[in-house]
Amino acid sequence: MNRYPLWKNILVVVMILIGLIYTIPNFFGESPAVQITLAKNTSKLDPDLLSKVEAIFKQEKIAYDGVFLDARGVKARFANTDTQIKAKDVLQASLGKEYTVALNMLSRSPTWLRSLGAKPMYLGLDLRGGVHFLLQVDMKAALSKAAERFVGDFKIALRKERVSYVGVTREGETVQIRFNSEAELIKAKAIISKEYPNLTLNESTSGEEKILKASLNLVEQKTIQDFAIKQNIQTLHNRINELGVAEPIIQQQGADRVVVQLPGVQDTAKAKEILGRTATLEIRLVDEEKSDFATLEKAEKGQAPIGDEVFKDRDGRSIIVKKNVVLTGDYITDAGPGVDGQSGRSTVNVTLDARGARIFQQVTRENVGKRMAILLIEKGNTEIITAPVINEEIGGGRVQISGMANTQEATDIALLLRAGALAAPMDIVEERTVGPSMGEENIKRGMHSTLWGFAAIAVFMIIYYAMFGGISVLALSVNLLLLVAVLSLLQATLTLPGLAAVALTLGMAIDANVLVNERIREELRNGNSPQASIQAGYERAWDTILDSNVTTLIAGLALFMFGSGPVKGFAVVHVLGILTSMFSAVVVSRAIVNALHGYRRKVSKLSIG
Repeated sequence: MNRYPLWKNILVVVMILIGLIYTIPNFFGESPAVQITLAKNTSKLDPDLLSKVEAIFKQEKIAYDGVFLDARGVKARFANTDTQIKAKDVLQASLGKEYTVALNMLSRSPTWLRSLGAKPMYLGLDLRGGVHFLLQVDMKAALSKAAERFVGDFKIALRKERVSYVGVTREGETVQIRFNSEAELIKAKAIISKEYPNLTLNESTSGEEKILKASLNLVEQKTIQDFAIKQNIQTLHNRINELGVAEPIIQQQGADRVVVQLPGVQDTAKAKEILGRTATLEIRLVDEEKSDFATLEKAEKGQAPIGDEVFKDRDGRSIIVKKNVVLTGDYITDAGPGVDGQSGRSTVNVTLDARGARIFQQVTRENVGKRMAILLIEKGNTEIITAPVINEEIGGGRVQISGMANTQEATDIALLLRAGALAAPMDIVEERTVGPSMGEENIKRGMHSTLWGFAAIAVFMIIYYAMFGGISVLALSVNLLLLVAVLSLLQATLTLPGLAAVALTLGMAIDANVLVNERIREELRNGNSPQASIQAGYERAWDTILDSNVTTLIAGLALFMFGSGPVKGFAVVHVLGILTSMFSAVVVSRAIVNALHGYRRKVSKLSIG
């Protein structure tokens, strides 16, 4: 009557074994480590890298617990953080810029477990320690920057179609094009409306001039804002990866905010530098007609000519450049350090995309004999790094920027340009640092609360339901085992809210066993035999167990879909806990009861309190 078929018993045993295998790595702990990866994704991993790293450690007499090669690069474990930091410095100096050396934490679990894909859960910032930032993206600046790009695009489009215009200027997020005749305005309107359908065009007059105003409609604004968020996230990923921060978490929160978590980084100042140090280039034309001595003096005092700005070059000389930006760093696809073959000075070699190459070629063709200023914008400061004379038309999309102080500066600037430019400025609106000692304390408290809760449930169940209470505790242990195994298998991030969800899951999971045990008691009171009471207890309690868990599951899914951050982390653990508890409370506990009573011919009494 109360016997499982062989396949069900095998299923229970296999599930418990899998749970053990994928749970065990969480008990080995972590050791300080460094990871060595390629600085460029396009490069090929050197198969001799492992032997190189081992040779460096032996030469520098650095003791290590283990070095191994995986698909991404080489990882080395150490006994303490002092040796870890020393190893990182030595490897960076020895391997050069081709490789990125980052601090990390690696599991101490044995190789045979790793070969099965058994890895510990990833610990969140509140358990591991590190730096958390919440950044606000300036969407208004993103729209203004987009409008500034349209100024250059309109000029190129109108010149290409030979449309005469007086000037193109930007006022806020609106671009104004001035004409002397109505006919030219109509031509321009047709061209712009065809090439830029998401712009709203309006006509007006100012004296004898005809004005065409182009503004961003709601669809275009939404597109630009979405792009700004995505580009900023990608840029932050590139910057943090290239500067060697292991396993960063960078994700969007809401419509205009970005969360950045840097595990293992305790220096807030360094973290701020990583986030804020994103450089970009601007190429503008020097205003040759207004570069006389008197105008320069006035410009230095804050009275720059209309349509111009003044900046200093590397030698401290002031140069008046036009406000109109010819090209920005958005058009850069690659950048790398180089050397000028004639002078031997350090340079940065920049590759432009197809659109940027066309714009650059046209500008250089139309301005031969004039000077072009290349501006580096970093941390809000603008500096002219070089202002060469355009000797000839430059095509092909390859630009060499001279004026670098040394090779190191050329390498740094190339790295920043290669990482990309922020589509819009970002401000840090929240920051917090979690020390590693605080993270360990959080883990201890979370573990203690879970264990004490489990112990309290176990004592109550055994006292109240005797042997069946002990079976319920065993099923609850399997539930905890399976939950940790699933989280480890999915490589989920465990946070403090996640630990709270584990404790809550244990408390809720025992409800199913209480329902079963009470149902068996009721059947016994009604005069049924022990075997019949067991069967009826499990079968008749199942509907109630399913209903209660499904309603709780719906609540958990709603938290996951509409929540964010800690709420979503809580919901993930909560939902998985419901699924594992239904399996353990019904299938596993029934398998144990069947093993104890199902093969006995006659059972006269049940130990159920």
